[in-house]
Amino acid sequence: MLLLRAPGVYRPQGDTHLLRTAFATAGIPRGGTVLDIGTGTGAMAITAARAGARHVTAVDVSHRAVWTARANALLHRLPIRVEHGDALDTVAGKSFDVVLSNPPYVPCASPTPPASGPARAWDAGRDGRAFLDRLCARAPDLLNPGGVMLIVHSTLCDVDKTVRVLRGGGLKAAVVARADEPFGPVMNGRIDLLEREGLIAPGQRHEELVVVRADRLPTPV
Repeated sequence: MLLLRAPGVYRPQGDTHLLRTAFATAGIPRGGTVLDIGTGTGAMAITAARAGARHVTAVDVSHRAVWTARANALLHRLPIRVEHGDALDTVAGKSFDVVLSNPPYVPCASPTPPASGPARAWDAGRDGRAFLDRLCARAPDLLNPGGVMLIVHSTLCDVDKTVRVLRGGGLKAAVVARADEPFGPVMNGRIDLLEREGLIAPGQRHEELVVVRADRLPTPV
C-alpha cells in the first residue's frame, strides 16, 4: 500500500501488519461503521474503507498524523473522516461496528506519557498501559451490539489484563493473532530499563505482539 508519511508520524511496521492481517481474517461484514484509534498514516482506516466499511472515522492526537492520514485518504480516493484529538474524548457518546487500535504500549521511564512529540505514538507509562487501560474500560461503550474491537500490543504490557478487563465489561475477548518481532530502535534504546523492571529477560532482544479481539454480543431479538 502506497502511503505518504510526514516526519514524526508513526511508520507502519510489524504491529500494523499484524493488525491488518487480523482484520482481514476476522470475518467482519461489509457496510459497517469503523473507528481507527491512533491512525498515524491512516493505514488501518484505508484498509477498512477498502474492505467495504460504510463510514470510517480516524483519530490521532498528532496534527502531523491527521494531515498525513487526510493526504493518504485523498491519495487513495477514500471518504475517510480524520479528526484531531484524544480518540476517547473525540468520539464520546458515539459507538461503532468495528473499532481498530494500534495504541501506544511501550513502557517508558516516565509514569505518564509525553504531552507532545513523536514519542506519543509509542510511550505509554512505566507499564505500557496508560492508554490501554482507558481503552479497555471504554470498549463496551464504543461498540454497537454485535460490534468487534481489535487491539494490537506487546506481551510486555500484560495481555492477560487486557483480556480480563474487556471480559469484565461484558465483552467476549481472546487473543486471535500472535507474531514475534525483533526490537526496533526504541526498544533497543531502553534495554536497561526493561531489564530493570523485569519486563524482559537478560539478553532478550525480541517481543511477542498480539491482537486481542473483543466482541459485544448482539442484542437479543
